[in-house]
Amino acid sequence: MTSPDALATLHPRLPSPVREAHDDRFARRGVRLLLKRDDLIHPDLIGNKWRKLAPNLTAAHGHTVLTFGGAYSNHLRATAAAGRLLGLATVGVVRGQELADRPLNPSLARCVADGMRLHFVDRSTYRRKTEPDTLAALLRTIGAEDAYVVPEGGSNSLAVRGCQALGQELRGQADVVAIACGTGGTLAGLAAGLGPGQRALGIPVLKGGFLTAGIRHLQEAAFGGPRGDWHLDDRFHFGGYARTTPELDSFAADFEDRHGLPVERLYVAKMLYGLMTLAEEGAFARGSTVAAVVTGRPFM
Repeated sequence: MTSPDALATLHPRLPSPVREAHDDRFARRGVRLLLKRDDLIHPDLIGNKWRKLAPNLTAAHGHTVLTFGGAYSNHLRATAAAGRLLGLATVGVVRGQELADRPLNPSLARCVADGMRLHFVDRSTYRRKTEPDTLAALLRTIGAEDAYVVPEGGSNSLAVRGCQALGQELRGQADVVAIACGTGGTLAGLAAGLGPGQRALGIPVLKGGFLTAGIRHLQEAAFGGPRGDWHLDDRFHFGGYARTTPELDSFAADFEDRHGLPVERLYVAKMLYGLMTLAEEGAFARGSTVAAVVTGRPFM
């Protein structure tokens, strides 16, 4: 059984540190920028992955943990690392049957090195993975009928409640707290944990504009209804998940040089770029403080 005491032996750095970033692009607009360094929580279970996985690992009660992700999923890597660290069996259901016959990319290779068993499925089956019949058939095929199932991205009611602590750690420190969003679970919890007068800003890294309903559903499942003041800005996905552009790469490299922060490109760079753009647009009142949650660091 994975107990809170077992998780404590991994020595997470909580609360994660908050550091001010002196940046003239914000300062000339009268905005103070803080970096909430969730990337420093744990060497292997970094950022929101710790906050989302920890309550689910406890709920797994030592059973095999099965979860889902794409070929470059941070969530799959974090789950595999948790399994290695805690002695839990893990299974990753990977989107894309065609990948089964190809050499593993570095992300999936890391999962295997950490002991995760990979099972590749076609994209049509993957889209239906939350349907009870499809999920049951998958579990039978994999031989993991008794596995504890964690959804794609780790976002469920337990994860949302785990991320509430992120907002609580930032109470009274910022007017706006920004975070990059994949499945929306971290934002759902963050917003619930913030105090009166604070608002959460989500920067989705996928195209489609589908997150609003998903976040509302997650808050309903976790808290019984909406919590906190939050909104999304869908303009900064740079083409979709795992997509980047020379402009974004240049921005991220410049931010690294200015602040000595390794900038992860798929999530963190898009969030920081969005904040810079919003500051230049005058979206933040002069004299306000904006906190950017750094949820990860570059892989490889």
